[in-house]
Amino acid sequence: MICCLNPDCPNPLNSDKKKLCQTCSTPLVPLLRNRFRVIRVLSDEGGFGRTYLSEDTDKLNERCVIKQLAPKFQGTWSQKKAVELFAEEAKRLQELGEHPQIPTLLAYFEQDNCLYLVQQFVNGQNLLNELQRRKLYKPGEIQAILLHLLPVLKFIHDRGVIHRDIKPENIIRRHGDGRLSLIDFGSSKQLTARVQKKIGTSIGSHGYSPLEQIRDGKAYPASDLFGLGATCFHLLTGVSPFQLWMEYGYGWVSNWRQYLRSPLSGELDYVLDKLLRKDIQQRYQSADEVIRELTPKQILALPPAGKSSGKIPVTKVSSLPIKYTLLKNVVLVSALILLFGIQDSWYQQYRRVHTVLWSRLSQNRSSSSESVAEQSPNLTLKNISLAKVLQGHERLVLSVAISPDSQIFASSGDSVIKVWNLATGKEIATLKGHFQRVNVVAISPDGGTLVSGSDDKTIKIWDLPTGELVRTLRGHSDSIQAIAISPDGATLVSGSDDHSIRLWDMATGRLRRTLRGHTSWVRSLDISPDGGTLVSGSFDKTIKIWDLNKAVFIDTLGEDAETVTDVAFSPDGLTLASASRDRTIKLWNLATKQKTQTLAENAETVTNIAFNPDNTILVSGGRDRTIKLWNLATGKEMRTLMGHADTVTSVAISPDGQTLVSSSEDNTIMIWRVSP
Repeated sequence: MICCLNPDCPNPLNSDKKKLCQTCSTPLVPLLRNRFRVIRVLSDEGGFGRTYLSEDTDKLNERCVIKQLAPKFQGTWSQKKAVELFAEEAKRLQELGEHPQIPTLLAYFEQDNCLYLVQQFVNGQNLLNELQRRKLYKPGEIQAILLHLLPVLKFIHDRGVIHRDIKPENIIRRHGDGRLSLIDFGSSKQLTARVQKKIGTSIGSHGYSPLEQIRDGKAYPASDLFGLGATCFHLLTGVSPFQLWMEYGYGWVSNWRQYLRSPLSGELDYVLDKLLRKDIQQRYQSADEVIRELTPKQILALPPAGKSSGKIPVTKVSSLPIKYTLLKNVVLVSALILLFGIQDSWYQQYRRVHTVLWSRLSQNRSSSSESVAEQSPNLTLKNISLAKVLQGHERLVLSVAISPDSQIFASSGDSVIKVWNLATGKEIATLKGHFQRVNVVAISPDGGTLVSGSDDKTIKIWDLPTGELVRTLRGHSDSIQAIAISPDGATLVSGSDDHSIRLWDMATGRLRRTLRGHTSWVRSLDISPDGGTLVSGSFDKTIKIWDLNKAVFIDTLGEDAETVTDVAFSPDGLTLASASRDRTIKLWNLATKQKTQTLAENAETVTNIAFNPDNTILVSGGRDRTIKLWNLATGKEMRTLMGHADTVTSVAISPDGQTLVSSSEDNTIMIWRVSP
């Protein structure tokens, strides 16, 4: 079928052989700009044009969206304003499309007296359609939506742009991974601009746009936050802010709670109320303020009693008075913080006290009991204890990597990488270059190079001794989440949320090959000790094996019941360990491709795993805030290390086997030492 591009055509679909539209006799265009094939109409833009679903023939018929501007009244103020806003939208997409939750601009051109804007197609369903299907959202889902979209708003606001039309129709949940994308930047503008109060000026949607935007034509970051609050209200109650605005104007925002079907938590109630303030001065002024309001409360929550592992702890506690005294101190500190308010200084004090108390409790438990594991001279991590707690990143810490000489380590989480002295815990350097969150770091086998992967879709290679940026690798179309370096240091492998794996030449930065096969995010990679095999784990619930030298697919290692969160080769290269959201760790024989063992089920998802150097212990971190040590000979849990107050995001063991480093969403890094 071929689609007629006349925006007034009531029946635009025609058979491929037609030269003229069978309905309106307009000449049909097989390919726009000899590249884009229009498939069908997605929406009508009220006489100014249409939005079409299309295919990009230059990209193997990849789906894309084409917005058409075809104003009827040439030379009028409305036509000029429409052209101006259309051009601004293209410019905004070009600037902002590097964010994985904003569509990328593919092209912008004029043809046959019409303007066309081509952008990435987001395959999913907008939240309004989702609401109509499922009726209501739970409070926890609303909080998740806030935490998913607030970083996107921070991103655009930091670049001097406000969206001005935040509403459920402009938020799409992607099929497959569930990620929320923000679309339709047709109303966006620079913060310094002023909207002329003339007929035809696009200023947002009634009910979702705040008073200063509707009445004065002025918009600020706080204006977008009102739209986000109104969107959350709509999803939570099923009541349309537009209908309320039509009946009550802005009076509804002071009585929004009357539409709730059940009370909200104090935290979410407070946040929504402040987002919906009619007076902009009483509203949140930045996305960061809302993020801080939502995030600390989650970190402050203590581990539920008796639920850290779903069974009796690994070690028996003999000193009950000490245990309860420490717990009482934790609760007391929490109460004081909540009483006096959670300012940054109070919160940092709380985090330090909380961490120390819990680590002392953990040490007391282990020192006053007997391990359930069999005694073995090879269990080098049997006598491990917390040595240092480090802070330095702005928020959560996502990744740690230790140098081959066990002298330094690197960490990432915000937009910077920090390098630390492993022995002293002192910060050596802060590497800046990424402009979004750094998800993963790795250090080359010779210890001379640091590699980082980020949400900004780039990989950066750093000279570790000097901290200088060597080069930036571009090619992925979404966040980089996993990195592995071959044992000879010649090949860099990256895994991305764009579902692909890329092989790079470490010396030149040249892309060698792109491996495709996963159908969802690639979140974990590891290379065998001999450098011949690459293994990848994905949110598509599969583990794939690749020949690294030939860059070809070998096999799929079973189908996991849940998302694969991490993979790791044993030091001898004979065994692969995998972790997944089914709360288990599986061990695989790589020669037979068969599962040999499943380690005991955890209370929460296992997020990361690592083998110790002598291949006797597997270390795992998880959402239950603990680090577990597993005896590979018996398959039994040896120790549980407690101290982190939120999800453990990464664990790394030094090559000399004497130090374990862990990172967490609680914004701490912990250094654990093996005692003689």
